[in-house]
Amino acid sequence: MKFNLFALSALTVATSALAQQPTLTVYTYDSFASEWGPASKLETMFEQQCQCDLKFMPFEDGVTMFNRIRLEGNKTKADVMLGIDNFVIPEAEKSGLFVEHHVQNSANNLPLAWQSSTFLPYDFGEYAFIYNKEKVSNPPKSLKELVERQDLKVIYQDPRTSTVGRGLLFWVNQVYGEQAESAWQTLAKHTVTVGKGWSETYGAFLKGESDLVLSYTTSPLYHQWHEQTDKYVAADFAEGHLVQVEVAAMTKTSKQPELARQFLRFLQQPEAQKIISYHNVMKPVVNTDVDPLFKTLPSYKTIDFNQPETEKVRAWLNTWQKAVSH
Repeated sequence: MKFNLFALSALTVATSALAQQPTLTVYTYDSFASEWGPASKLETMFEQQCQCDLKFMPFEDGVTMFNRIRLEGNKTKADVMLGIDNFVIPEAEKSGLFVEHHVQNSANNLPLAWQSSTFLPYDFGEYAFIYNKEKVSNPPKSLKELVERQDLKVIYQDPRTSTVGRGLLFWVNQVYGEQAESAWQTLAKHTVTVGKGWSETYGAFLKGESDLVLSYTTSPLYHQWHEQTDKYVAADFAEGHLVQVEVAAMTKTSKQPELARQFLRFLQQPEAQKIISYHNVMKPVVNTDVDPLFKTLPSYKTIDFNQPETEKVRAWLNTWQKAVSH
């Protein structure tokens, strides 16, 4: 009886202490918050620093997450949005839903100059199509070859819902220009599926549903770390690859602005960068000691890309949708 009363009292005190802790809500995407993603380890580490309750709320992909915040507007529960990229920033800026973070940007490992004082980078990588070298002996050596090769089954992500799919939208338009619609039509003939997000599409590829899947040049590292195999390779394209920089930002309606700033600073701390680079399988934005296998990655040519206006992106999306629906 005494023990039960003591246990009940201790539970009440613990619950009360937890209730007094502020909560920081971070919207992110599925793979970041998955069991193999970095979220749970970051949560444990940050909660020790902040004396707060950090909650990650996952969505299918980065664009889906941003669209949810846009829909919720000033009523969003998000204090921080984590997981859009440099290609979605213009739309996010236009929404007026995010504020300058006033945090020192320590990113000294990025391949491009960083201008934004609202969106803070936490990792980066180059888009690439991944294949299994034991099944594909003659991989495409350019984006144009990938589009033309009807013998290759392809899976990629929907540019309306996925940051990775949005990357391909820009990549195709950069390489093809006015001929982009024709390229989409040709690619559609040997596209198995266009998925909502990265997790779904990469999973389908691993099940053998396609020869190639759109992902990142870093993706083969996952298989080397967890499966001890080097059979998965990122195709090297002659035109070059687009660089994606993933970012986080604080919402203007955050009820915990100081905690949100603390979290943004935390994302660029060396220990957090190690966790993100390993568990998100992306390159760190800060020069720090990460897994040595990163240094074994081939060097991929990158494309200089000028971010188009939102209206131009909408036109590209309409062209893509029209081409693939025929």
